[in-house]
Amino acid sequence: MSSRTRGPAALVALVALFTAGYLAPYLLPTVVGRLSAGLGLTPAQAGLAGSVLLLGSSSAGFTLAARGDRIAPRTAARAGLLAMAVGYGSAAATGIVPLVVAGAVLGGVGSGTATAVAAAGIAGQRDPHRASTLGLLTVSAAAGALYLTLPHLGGGHAAPLLAIACAAALVWPLTGRLAATASARDGRTGRTTAPAGPLPYRWAGAVLAGGILCWSLAQNALWGVSGRIGLTQAGLSEVTVGAVFAAALGAGLAGVTAAGALGSRLGRAVPIGVGTVLIAACVLLSSAAGSLASFATGEILWNAVYPVVLSYLLGLAASLDPRGRWAVLVGSASSLGVACGPVTGSLLSERAGYPGMGAVLCALLVLVAVPMTAVARHASGRPLVPGSVRRRGGAPAAVLAGTASATPALVPQMGAPEQPVAAIPVPATAGRRRPAKSAFRLARPSDRG
Repeated sequence: MSSRTRGPAALVALVALFTAGYLAPYLLPTVVGRLSAGLGLTPAQAGLAGSVLLLGSSSAGFTLAARGDRIAPRTAARAGLLAMAVGYGSAAATGIVPLVVAGAVLGGVGSGTATAVAAAGIAGQRDPHRASTLGLLTVSAAAGALYLTLPHLGGGHAAPLLAIACAAALVWPLTGRLAATASARDGRTGRTTAPAGPLPYRWAGAVLAGGILCWSLAQNALWGVSGRIGLTQAGLSEVTVGAVFAAALGAGLAGVTAAGALGSRLGRAVPIGVGTVLIAACVLLSSAAGSLASFATGEILWNAVYPVVLSYLLGLAASLDPRGRWAVLVGSASSLGVACGPVTGSLLSERAGYPGMGAVLCALLVLVAVPMTAVARHASGRPLVPGSVRRRGGAPAAVLAGTASATPALVPQMGAPEQPVAAIPVPATAGRRRPAKSAFRLARPSDRG
């Protein structure tokens, strides 16, 4: 699966695919809550069903990370969207628990496939952080609109699952803008668009993948039971809880917009480290909420910071390998953490209560912030600033700039903008060798035509 899909049309397709793939995790609280209420499942059983759904998503991501170069992006994206439409649609159409779970798992596999294709494509963009930020903006907006709409569509488990299936169907026409071949070469020039070879930054990537797994688990352990916290502990109605979630996702839109405007000014380490600590405090506040004010404050602040940190984590993963392999692996590790989140939150809340669960998750987030910040500080790959490397080498030159043995003053980790370097062809004269380097000199002002 080539990660070098370029152009505005391709970017629109990748963002739409990213939105469809991430919609299921974003709607997790209402999916789990409605599975419990509509099918008569216990909270732990509903959380387990949500975890199984997302486990299928992470499994698809890991599979494509290992074999993605053999599959065309368009083919993989369409297969994923088809699995989403069939899986979630069939789960919404029946009330038999095993069939609902089976359909949700198939839909989860489709979500993971769509997300993996989008992650690989975003890693191939000139500015992966900005592309991932745009994707988070669209999925936050879509999920926020659904949280406002779903409470008015009646109860039962069908509405949120059917909404995800419809999103997959709407994105399908845009897949025609993705590459139709699995070749890693540029179709126009025939040149390799991403450097081949072993996976770079192995230790840093492995630490980042393990860290984001725990990070996502902690986030979604609370996210999976947030609806029940609002309904039972805070005593709110479903309409009020939905409005709080919509406002929280609206705050997420503002946060991601601010992250896109901030760009590389603070680097990656500060947003990831400080943002994770702030999220830990919000998790503690939200889990102990006993009123509308405390519940809304915790959820809104948490969701304002969460997508900001996630955008920098995804951008960091994309920068470690321009072929998109670390982007897919880290995204799949995140999906695995997301998958384990609902059942972890359900079990912790049943044994320790919601405040006890929040204290455990807060401690986990503070601990995991340290290694992820270290990776962001010491193992940044391609520069974060768009257009910071404009040599003819493209992505290989970006990797070289990030790994060359030069002082930080000469090669900043975050990538100071460089002047474009023009390639000058030097044809060989018949019967003679090419001129030596000493035959050339720097251009003078008088030489400019």
